[in-house]
Amino acid sequence: MLDALLQKLPERHRQKAHDILVLTRMDRPIGALLLLWPTWWALWLAAGDFPPWKPLIIFTLGVFAMRAAGCAINDYADRHLDPQVARTAGRPIAAGRVTPREALIVFAALLVFSFLLVLMTNALTIKLSFIGAALAALYPFTKRYTDYPQVVLGAAFGWAIPMAFAAVQNTVPPVGWLLFIANILWSVIYDTEYAMVDREDDLAAGARSTAILFGDADLPIIGVLMGTMLIALVMIGNRAHLGWPYWLAVAATAALFGWQQWLIRHRERDACLAAFRHNNWVGLILWVGIALTLAIRTNL
Repeated sequence: MLDALLQKLPERHRQKAHDILVLTRMDRPIGALLLLWPTWWALWLAAGDFPPWKPLIIFTLGVFAMRAAGCAINDYADRHLDPQVARTAGRPIAAGRVTPREALIVFAALLVFSFLLVLMTNALTIKLSFIGAALAALYPFTKRYTDYPQVVLGAAFGWAIPMAFAAVQNTVPPVGWLLFIANILWSVIYDTEYAMVDREDDLAAGARSTAILFGDADLPIIGVLMGTMLIALVMIGNRAHLGWPYWLAVAATAALFGWQQWLIRHRERDACLAAFRHNNWVGLILWVGIALTLAIRTNL
């Protein structure tokens, strides 16, 4: 796909452009989707129906830009760690195809682009964006100093939620912060599943993660986190007075979580990676439930 998109570039620039796109994970959209769905949950809830086109376009573009920026700074931070982990040894910086300086330039350029998008919103959203940028820059370095980098990732990925409410309503109501907390729980769930893939390599390299912290209690702890997220979703539904499509989506989420527990029961690498990717369906189904509920309410 990337090669087809780059065919019109001069040949001397094609390989570098390809490596930059791989650096920013444009070949792997799952991470952007896991950031997109909560942003859309927030936009729909904030608007009470289909959101205005301007914030929808701004935040959708911002999702992909900030996720790409996060990947660039993540690989910069992990430039000494990635070569020691089998799954990440072929990443552009680890393999020497992109220099650390080039990665920082890409990160800065994407931050500037994202900030230009935010400038088209309001003062509260602009103020909140500085916290979002700080979280995005901080996350990659937390795996060296804390056992909870997945929590920081959840805050970074979820900061688009209060920003979306601010852009649409010029305030962040309690339901917005509740949704933010639910997203942090969800991020810890799926990123712990992801970290389980690299647990042995991370232990050898000295990296830290919730997968390492939880140890052989990982499955029950992930189960508790899943249950807590479902409780948060119930609270959101009650506070926002959401209808039956949303509750069907919450029930489907519970079933999907059960399937993920089954997938990771033996802690096999491929199964844990499959469970991580499976969360795309969780995000999509919850968005469909929210969107259908609000559409039906509007048309009654």
